[in-house]
Amino acid sequence: MNSELVLVTGASSGIGLELAKCFAADQSNLILVARNTAAMEALASELRREHQIEVHVITADLSLPASPPQIFDELQSRGIVVDVLVNNAGFGLHGGFADLPLARQLEIVQVNVAALVALTGLFLPGMLARERGGILNVGSVAGFLPGPNMAVYFASKAFVLSFSEALFEELRVTGVSVTNLCPGATETNFSRVARGDRPREKSAAKMSAAEVAAAGHRAFRARQCVNVPGIQNRLLVQLAKMLPRAAIRKAVGRYNKLK
Repeated sequence: MNSELVLVTGASSGIGLELAKCFAADQSNLILVARNTAAMEALASELRREHQIEVHVITADLSLPASPPQIFDELQSRGIVVDVLVNNAGFGLHGGFADLPLARQLEIVQVNVAALVALTGLFLPGMLARERGGILNVGSVAGFLPGPNMAVYFASKAFVLSFSEALFEELRVTGVSVTNLCPGATETNFSRVARGDRPREKSAAKMSAAEVAAAGHRAFRARQCVNVPGIQNRLLVQLAKMLPRAAIRKAVGRYNKLK
C-alpha cells in the first residue's frame, strides 16, 4: 500500500471531493478537511471501501484564523505526517465591492489566501526536512484577470498564482513540488454560493469537477508548475496576455455583472 498521506481542504464537494478520489485511486491515505462532516464521512466510507486506504476526517472552518494551526496541532499530536497538501477550499461573491458585506469579503481573503498560506507555512518545513512531498493549490483562470464585480475573489486567485509560482521556483532543487491548478467555469456549487442562488441568464460551457480534478492530479504528479485545464480556458488565458488591459477589465466586468 502507498504510504503517502494527502490532506485535502474543501473535500466535501466539487473539485476537492474529486481530487480526494484521484489520490485515493493512487492508494494514498487521506485527511479530509471541510465544514460538512456528514458529507466527508460518507466520502471517507466510500473511499475506504473501494480502495482499502486510511481516511481521516477533520471538521474545520477555514474562515476562522485559528483553524489552520488547530488542524496542524491535532495531526502533530496524533503523530500524523502529511506528505501532500491540497489547498482547495475557496469561495467568491458576485457584486460590486462597495455593495457586498465587507465582513464576508474578508472571509474570502481568509479562506482563499490566509488559510492557504498558513497551512503551507505549517506543513512545508516538514516536507523539506524529509526531502519529499508536494503542494497542490487550486486557483482559477480568474488569477490571470482583473475581476470587476468579483474584485476580491479574482484578486485572491491572482495571489495564489503568484505565490505558487514563486514557491515552485524556491523549491525547484528540493524534493518538494508545487502545482497551481487554474480551472475555469466548473460544474460545482461555487456559482450557487457566489450568486446567492440567483441563476445567470446565460452560462458558459463548464467542465465537470471530475475532469478538472483529473487534470490537476496529472499535473501534480508531473511536477508541473501551472495547469489550466480545458482548451477554452487556455485560450482565455492567452487572450488575456494579448489584449489591452482596459478591454479585459470591461469584458470581465460585464460578464460578472449580476442580472
